[in-house]
Amino acid sequence: MSKIYGYVRVSSRDQNEDRQLIAMHENGISQDNIFIDKQSGKDFNRPSYKKMLRMLRKGDLLYIKSIDRLGRSYDDILEQWRVLTKKKKVDICVIDMPLLDTRNGKDLMGALLGDVVLQVLSFVAENERKMIRMRQAEGIQAAKARGIRFGRPEHPLPKNFDEVYRRWTDGQISGIKAAAELGMAPSTFRYKVKHLNR
Repeated sequence: MSKIYGYVRVSSRDQNEDRQLIAMHENGISQDNIFIDKQSGKDFNRPSYKKMLRMLRKGDLLYIKSIDRLGRSYDDILEQWRVLTKKKKVDICVIDMPLLDTRNGKDLMGALLGDVVLQVLSFVAENERKMIRMRQAEGIQAAKARGIRFGRPEHPLPKNFDEVYRRWTDGQISGIKAAAELGMAPSTFRYKVKHLNR
């Protein structure tokens, strides 16, 4: 007896998967058969996706909301589509793109049309990922140009840093002793020294 599954993915833990879950329930998929990952689509090393792959059997049907929920890399999407449809022999229905429903068009023309649409949408998904990264980089660069600093704020050096640092460079005290006198962790002392020597 073939089963119906759903796959849901959001890029991070704070994103909401409700929209995708509603679409799955509207297609009659039970909660027990919905696999959810909360991580990037850059690759397929995702726990729920891998668990789902192990459970899928020939003749099963897999729903996804949109092709970018499957993944973001053009080559990886095409490869996983091949694994699912050719190796696992399951049908896939992309809810937002009815042309990507392998139950329809089992003839040569339908398969060709589905392959073309899949390739176009996979390209769009990867291109969107590249655009997101580019926009993030541009945003960070613009913020830095405005003087915004990223990362943990730098704490000012202790007043006795120069004197302790000189004793350490002269070999009078060890790095651990210097860090203790300055009230900081040895790793912090090493970082500050490295930063000073740049």
